[in-house]
Amino acid sequence: MEVLKTAIPTKSARPRTAPKRQEVRCAVRFPLALPVVLSTGHGEIAAITRDVSASGVAFELDSAIELGTEIHFSLRMPGTVLGTPHDVLVHCQGRVVRCSLNQSNYLAAATIDDYEFGEQ
Repeated sequence: MEVLKTAIPTKSARPRTAPKRQEVRCAVRFPLALPVVLSTGHGEIAAITRDVSASGVAFELDSAIELGTEIHFSLRMPGTVLGTPHDVLVHCQGRVVRCSLNQSNYLAAATIDDYEFGEQ
């Protein structure tokens, strides 16, 4: 009796490389440079946004801000970006998740844990 062998793929001798780390985002980012004042339990800090999404925001600021710091801030989102006839005021509450020194200033990122739309 003749036995038929099926071709079984063999594993390559090449070493496996780790998959590239890919950042997963849940919300669309808007690259916006908006002036903002961050209110913390220790005072206020002037900053400029670099990008904004529904779940977080990146800032440029002159001084470091401690990780985990709760912040409150308000943004006037341009209607042209949102596709609305008027700008939209948004009051946000979040916490700092990253802060690092750049060439001439600090870059910080914060989650937006809660927000509400303000009166126009």
